[in-house]
Amino acid sequence: MRSWDGEIVYMMVENENQPREVFELFEETPLYIAVFTYVGYGILFLFGSFRDLLRRWHVEKVPVASLEHLKEGWVPLFQSFENFFNRNMYRNIRDCWNRPICSSPSAEIDLMERVTNDHGWTFSFTGKKLHAINMGSYNYLGFAEKDGTCADQAEEATRSYSLGVCGFRHELGSLDIHQKLEALTAQFLGVESALVFGMGFATNSMNMPVFVGKGCLILSDELNHASLVLGARLSGSVIRVFKHNDMVDLETKLRDALLYGHPRTRRPWKKIMIVVEGVYSMEGSIVRLPDVIRLKKKYKAYLYLDEAHSIGALGAHGRGVVDYWDCDPRDVDILMGTFTKSFASAGGYIGGKKKIIDYLRTRSHSACYATSMPAVVAQQIISSMTILVGLDGTNEGERRVAQLAWNCRYFRRRLHELGFIIYGNMDSPVVPLLLYCPGKVAAFSRRCVQLGLATVVVGFPATPLIEARARFCLSASHTKTQLDEALEIINTIGDEILVKYSRLPVPTFTENDPDLRSRYRFLPVEHEKTDDAI
Repeated sequence: MRSWDGEIVYMMVENENQPREVFELFEETPLYIAVFTYVGYGILFLFGSFRDLLRRWHVEKVPVASLEHLKEGWVPLFQSFENFFNRNMYRNIRDCWNRPICSSPSAEIDLMERVTNDHGWTFSFTGKKLHAINMGSYNYLGFAEKDGTCADQAEEATRSYSLGVCGFRHELGSLDIHQKLEALTAQFLGVESALVFGMGFATNSMNMPVFVGKGCLILSDELNHASLVLGARLSGSVIRVFKHNDMVDLETKLRDALLYGHPRTRRPWKKIMIVVEGVYSMEGSIVRLPDVIRLKKKYKAYLYLDEAHSIGALGAHGRGVVDYWDCDPRDVDILMGTFTKSFASAGGYIGGKKKIIDYLRTRSHSACYATSMPAVVAQQIISSMTILVGLDGTNEGERRVAQLAWNCRYFRRRLHELGFIIYGNMDSPVVPLLLYCPGKVAAFSRRCVQLGLATVVVGFPATPLIEARARFCLSASHTKTQLDEALEIINTIGDEILVKYSRLPVPTFTENDPDLRSRYRFLPVEHEKTDDAI
């Protein structure tokens, strides 16, 4: 359940003698900040409406291509007001997004400097590079490297297989390296079989309709990713949304679904499927999987788990939220994840029982009609997963997972101490910092780049209107020195633009808690030793 004042949740975890303390925080927005934020958007709306009027009278020129005047009887392709937000609000601070990079997305990154002379309509490059600490990429385990084992083996795969496959999995597009990857993925997940796809977004949107359809019910977390929302809509199933991580609300909807059936016919649902994510990428929260599995078993529903942000980043062995809670992977009917983050590659997978994967293999649009995953992409996944599993004969994979876990606790704890409002779970690699006001979103992003920190800021419509935020992504490749430098930059900007809004006491969790050290073998012993990060 979403806790607006922060709470310590005691969860009973399998294979552990005592309940585990799990801290998750969603501090309530201060009333005066909410009022100022709404007033700020109101002012922006008034100025935007006035500027639209000036454009209509041709007083203000629009330096972009536009559609010709429509002939009589033609329907416009889009409504002008639908783009009001982009035209009058987003465009003015567009320099805070879509920044091109010119290096590998490792712990430090090079940005291409660009300038605009027309308030964000167009940009031009200056030819200069801006070096910064990278806290915006999903490089959780630090495998996004231009040198090393993964890069060397990917190069060998390119020379052996070439870049493209030029075919579908069913039509001369299935390589031996695909079969090797699927076998390794199934072994890593602890399931009977797995099927890989070339695109992570399509893994959800194109495969969910295979499992559910008309006459079925989907119970979806309110903060599920757009790919899950699209897949649910394409399936034709009835969709009911439950409050984020709220097990009481979920159980209520499950009970009502069994009692009342379909709202029109009152007949029982053909299937009921619960759809959740492991780590929610905007909130930094972690699904309460033991409770979801308990409800799934109690009400005989199916469970679809999206581990896009949790696979590799959570659990003592990097096996995701299932590993984090010490759950049995066989209790999850459909295990979905992507290779785009922890494995520094592309594509996604679905794992489960062999009969489910065999059924999916012949009916998935992503498998039947999409071009197969390139061999170089598959090899990058194999190389990084081999290290993570420990099949390379080293402890490198466990060290990366442990370093990431330590970094998450340390960075999040220090931000709390500095007085910022931070959302999410104490072990999540995604750390949202609330900024609220649209003007402060732009100011924070621009000052970060100026001081040498590359991060991501997010606002409406990706977040609620008054909950704009900066989002930091931790990596095993970050050293303590880099984290401290980033914290100093954030602290300086926080004082400059006045975004230290937190009124709650500092949480008591630390990176040295016994529960954390009992689960990870290779955690740094002392702060001073963490400069040897991956």
